[in-house]
Amino acid sequence: MMNMPLGLTPDHDRVAFDRAELGVILSLYGRMVAAGEWRDYAMSFLREVAIFSVFRRATEHPLYRIEKRPRLRAAQGQYAVIGMDGRVLKRGQDLRIVLRVLEKKLIRSVG
Repeated sequence: MMNMPLGLTPDHDRVAFDRAELGVILSLYGRMVAAGEWRDYAMSFLREVAIFSVFRRATEHPLYRIEKRPRLRAAQGQYAVIGMDGRVLKRGQDLRIVLRVLEKKLIRSVG
């Protein structure tokens, strides 16, 4: 194993979104930006979870977190949308279905 600075892990020890997952997430993100709902995002790739956070303004806490936790794949599902207050709004195996909870908010904001 190569020498790593203290506190860092090799990339293969981190959970990440793959290209298809990012495509689905960024498609929704683009529609929400166009609707004026979201303005910024951040991504975190940690040992047990990958997180895509969305913000109304960069200086705020995230409005929503889209999480991928592969260890929960066989249980509740590896994908989750979590609200600003920490509540799980939707969890499941299929990312597109999980993200529908946010698309409902897009329909309300446009309509």
